[in-house]
Amino acid sequence: MELNSVKETDVLIVGAGPTGLALAVDLARRGVGALVVEKADGLFPGSRGKGLQPRTMEVFDDLGVVGPVLAAGGRAPLGLIWKDGERLDEHDMFDRAEPTDAEPYGEPWLLPQWRTQEILLARLRQLGGDVAFGQEVTAIAQDVDGVTAWQRSGTAVRARYAVAADGGRSTVRTALGIDMDGESIDPSPILVADVRIPDLDRDNWHMFGGDGGYTAICPLPGTEDFQLVAQFVTGTPDISAESVRALVAERTHLTADQVTEVRWASDFRPRVALAERFRDGRIFLAGDAAHIHSPAGGQGLNTSVQDAYNLGWKLGQVLREGAPPALLDTYEEERRPIAADMLGLSSRIHRGEAKRGSTTRQLGLGYRGGPLATGSAGALTAGDRAPDGLLADGSRLFDVFRGPHFTLLAVGTDAELPPLPGPVHIHRTEPYEVYGKGLFLVRPDGYVGWAGEDAAGLGDYLANVTRW
Repeated sequence: MELNSVKETDVLIVGAGPTGLALAVDLARRGVGALVVEKADGLFPGSRGKGLQPRTMEVFDDLGVVGPVLAAGGRAPLGLIWKDGERLDEHDMFDRAEPTDAEPYGEPWLLPQWRTQEILLARLRQLGGDVAFGQEVTAIAQDVDGVTAWQRSGTAVRARYAVAADGGRSTVRTALGIDMDGESIDPSPILVADVRIPDLDRDNWHMFGGDGGYTAICPLPGTEDFQLVAQFVTGTPDISAESVRALVAERTHLTADQVTEVRWASDFRPRVALAERFRDGRIFLAGDAAHIHSPAGGQGLNTSVQDAYNLGWKLGQVLREGAPPALLDTYEEERRPIAADMLGLSSRIHRGEAKRGSTTRQLGLGYRGGPLATGSAGALTAGDRAPDGLLADGSRLFDVFRGPHFTLLAVGTDAELPPLPGPVHIHRTEPYEVYGKGLFLVRPDGYVGWAGEDAAGLGDYLANVTRW
C-alpha cells in the first residue's frame, strides 16, 4: 500500500464515541499520547444512549466533566401511559434513590448521547488532545513492538497499543478475527428518532400501546427535542422524515404536522453479543466493539465508558509509570465478567423479567476476587467501589481521589506507613462507618485495590501496579 505519511503515537483509539472519547480524556490527563481517529466527518448526531447511570456520573466527576453534564442534562420524568388520547396513569421509570454522602449521584441522569460526546470532546481539547475526523481504518497489524493501522486516506499510524472503540460492527475486531457470541432477543425491529413536537408537554415520558408495538416519546433535557422509540411487531421501520411523522400520527393523539422537525433517525434489531476475548496482543476491544446490549435498562453506554476508565489507568501505569506490562492482562479479566453480567441484566429488563432497580445504577459493581483485589479491612473488601464522603474541612473523598494517582486512605488509624512511590497520595481521616477502620489503597478508577489493618503486603501489591 502506498502511504502518504506515517504518524506515531503511544495509543491509537479507533472511534470517537463515548468510549473512545472517555479513554482519550483519561490518557491525556496522564500525559499519554493518544490519537483518536473517526471515520465519520463529525460526532454521532443522535440521542441514542441518553441515560447516564450514577456510577458513570462518578467517572465523569473524576474526568472533570460532571459539571457540564449536570448543567446540560436532567432527571428522568415520570412515565405517562396514554390510551385513545386520554391520560391513564403516571408511573416512575426507575427505582429512585436520594443522594447520600457515600453515593452523591442517586439516580440516572438524562443527556442525549450527542451532547455527552460534545462535552467529552471539549474536555479532550482542553487537555490538548483532539479527534481526527474522516479517517477510516481499513487494516491493522501488530508485531512485538507495536501496532500499525492503515487508513483509507493513505496514512498509516504506528502506536505502542491500539484500542478498538469503533462500535458493534467494529472493523478492528473483524480484522482480528475475534468472534461475537450473541443472539437476537426480540424479532421486532425498533425505530429511534430525535424529533421536535412543540405541542407535547415535556413533563412526562409519554407511552403509547397498540397492536403494532409500543411507542415512547421522551423529552431530552437541555434541548427542544424528544427521543421517539417505536417497536414494529409487523413490518419494517422507514426512517424517512415523512414516515416518522406518519408513524407518530398513527400511534398517538398527535398529528403529523405537530412533528415540526425530524432531526435524526435510525433503526435496529435488539440483540446481545459478547466478544470471545477483549484483547489480542497489543490491541484491546472496548465498548460496543466488545459487547452489544439491548437498550433496555440503559447499560450499554455506561458499561462502555467504564471499560475505558478501567483500561485508561492501566495503560497510563505501563506507559508512564513503569508498571509491568502484565498489568494490562487484568483489563479483560476484570471487564469481561462485568460486561457479561450487564448483558444478562439488560436482556432480562427487555423481556420484562427484571426492573430498572438498584443494580442498573452500577454502584454495586466491583472486582472482588479479581486479579487486583487483595485483602479487607473495616467494612470493605478489596474490589469494592470506594465510597465518597464529606470531610471535616468541607471537601469530599472524591476530591481526594480525583486525578490519575492512587490514594492510600488511612481511616481511623495511626498505622505506620512505609515510603511510597510518587503516584500514591496519602490521606488520613477520622473513622467513617462506610469504610470502618483500616488502610485502603484506592485505585485511580475509584475501586479499593488493597486493604488491611496495617501496611503488611502493601509494597508487594504496589509492585504489580506501579514502578517500585
